[in-house]
Amino acid sequence: MQQVACRSCKLLVVGGGAGGCSVAAKASNKLGKGKVIVLEPADNHYYQPMFTLIGGGIKKLEDSFRPMKSVLPALATWIKDSAAKFEPETNTVHTSSGDKIEYEYLLVAVGLQLNYGQIPGLQEALSIPNGKVCSNYSPKYVDRTYQALRNFTSGNAVFTFPNSPVKCPGAPQKILYIAEHFFRKSNKRKSAQLHYNTALPVLFGVKHYADALWQIVKKRDINVNLRTNLVEVRPATDEAVFENLDKPGEKFTVKYELLHVTPPMGAPDVLKACKSLVNEVGFVDVSKDTLQHQKFSNVFAIGDCSSSPNSKTAASVAAQSQVVYKNLMAAMEGKTPNRVFDGYASCPLVTGYNTCVLAEFDYSLTPLETFPLDQRKERWSMYLMKKDIMPPLYWHLLLNGLWNGPGLMRKLMHFRL
Repeated sequence: MQQVACRSCKLLVVGGGAGGCSVAAKASNKLGKGKVIVLEPADNHYYQPMFTLIGGGIKKLEDSFRPMKSVLPALATWIKDSAAKFEPETNTVHTSSGDKIEYEYLLVAVGLQLNYGQIPGLQEALSIPNGKVCSNYSPKYVDRTYQALRNFTSGNAVFTFPNSPVKCPGAPQKILYIAEHFFRKSNKRKSAQLHYNTALPVLFGVKHYADALWQIVKKRDINVNLRTNLVEVRPATDEAVFENLDKPGEKFTVKYELLHVTPPMGAPDVLKACKSLVNEVGFVDVSKDTLQHQKFSNVFAIGDCSSSPNSKTAASVAAQSQVVYKNLMAAMEGKTPNRVFDGYASCPLVTGYNTCVLAEFDYSLTPLETFPLDQRKERWSMYLMKKDIMPPLYWHLLLNGLWNGPGLMRKLMHFRL
């Protein structure tokens, strides 16, 4: 019989993504060596916002990751394993290898699960070498996108947005705009019909930017179908089946020459299995203000796995990280957490090979812009920021707990005498 190893710590961080790394760095600097454990099974840490640029051939996959060991804080203990079961009632997490970790405080930072298997035929289509179906959302598939763009000659290029929560809700249309620009650059545009089929009832959730994006799709002759959800892929015949969400059961089939799929996403299964920790759809049930659990005061969540109703982006993680850290420290000192997250999210909507619309907004979907200029406009400067400034900011500042979002910069930029 295998002996169960039991570890204990002051703070257990489950997940070594952007949120887990950032808060673990802050907390281990404060608490000292050996007080923080990070539970994370992956060998590599990916800068996921770069996947859009890789899909467009602007960056390489090897630019987007670093060894997990190199990004986790040196003062924290890394256990290379995953959570198999959460037991918040006993302050315990069981690992996949059968061990258990007891904690005083828990930060859940496990992100979202990509559910490619929920769409019949999709995984089969994505396994065809040099195929017509691609997806920027996984490092396993992202290189297929630029291949498919280059292989495309004529016909329908279809881009989808699923009927589920997603990380970076702007990304499904970023690759649409990049593809349209690529077709123009390679003299294929006249023979390409571009379709954006989204399950959402809007082009973008913030009207301030959606109005500008509608102008872009009209100018570029892109066909947008709202409330349209991908339900099946037929790789043998190059067909995609969509359902009209406003008329359930009404389906139609599209012949594609290129199909970029954003997979359905959701809370990881291990999280959904712990009913006392999550809400009805499986996200960690926290206060949207303090990011502290509604029931267990020693539990916090950060990033995509939390129930806070913000847009799920790396920029949100940066803004949440200081709130979570300060509230965690307050809880450890017996004080009431009082730092409040305003719902800040940022989405650099890349609209081609040299332009970008920088969308920034809060919980109320009100613009919360950093720069004193009209950010609805496509700008080269914002494209350069997305391509060249944000990656080093992520690796060197955010993951080391040194970047809390652009709040201070915004105040300085909008300073009034």
